[in-house]
Amino acid sequence: MGLLANPTIPDEDCTLATCSLLQAHYQYLPSLAGNALYVAIFSILLLSQIFLGFKSKAWGFMIGMVAGIILEIVGYVGRIQMHSNPFIDKGFLSSLVTLTIAPAFLSASIYLCLARIVVTYGETISRIKPRTYTILFMSCDFVSLLLQAAGGAIAASSDTVKSTDLGVNIMIAGLSFQVVSLVLFIGLCCDFAWSVRKAPKRSLNQSSGALRESKKFKAFLICLGIATIAVFIRSVFRVAELSDGFHGKLANQEVTFMILEGAMIIIAVSAVTIMHPYFAFGGAWGEAAWSLRGKKGVEAGFGGKGSRESVESVEMK
Repeated sequence: MGLLANPTIPDEDCTLATCSLLQAHYQYLPSLAGNALYVAIFSILLLSQIFLGFKSKAWGFMIGMVAGIILEIVGYVGRIQMHSNPFIDKGFLSSLVTLTIAPAFLSASIYLCLARIVVTYGETISRIKPRTYTILFMSCDFVSLLLQAAGGAIAASSDTVKSTDLGVNIMIAGLSFQVVSLVLFIGLCCDFAWSVRKAPKRSLNQSSGALRESKKFKAFLICLGIATIAVFIRSVFRVAELSDGFHGKLANQEVTFMILEGAMIIIAVSAVTIMHPYFAFGGAWGEAAWSLRGKKGVEAGFGGKGSRESVESVEMK
């Protein structure tokens, strides 16, 4: 028979031997094996992203991915700490804050890809300029991250239930903004895909035809779509979970959390690791960038299998 809640012992002084899980942050004991497995998987993905980032010189993409993955690792280490003591604030708050904000960094990397895709197909068929896509979604991501980080900082440093709730509510606002941003991103991606589909071939970027028709580039687009949907599903889940409260049903179902939080992010990161921009663009990631001044650069050849094809590019200054 499990222990009953012990009101004579402060929660921070509780142990598994003296208090019930009803007094813990979660009403379950986080799985040691499951969370350790996630740490191992994210560690492998981290090393892979660093290696591919240096190979491709896709620095912005790499920074977002690496920052997000590191935060995921820190978060699941916090959950491992809670396995031995589910009452401590340190493990709970570190996992809460890092796992909440980590996908915002991953989203930033995903957003950076759209401008390159537009340049590859041709800027003239897009309703929006490549640099506008990037500025718009990076700004949205910054606002989302700022709200989530501010809420996390308030929750982590709070001494009262009221201030903790305030922090959580700000985090929910940030997550909700992230969901709205992802919906807009998916909508604009679909709109651009439709524009590409109905555009005459002569209006497409003629210099990147071989790249667009390559199996690797098409696989990259599919994997990018999978990653976007996975992050979206996870973000919707976290809004629902935090809105329900720490003692709500969703917050106390570890299997649901491990699938809709952890597994979704693993799927997202794995998708853009298996088909990293390096495999799709070769050495042309930088050449397919945009300039804040909108100044077009020289045509540059795409790498991969000795191809001499080139794409009209706008260089990042």
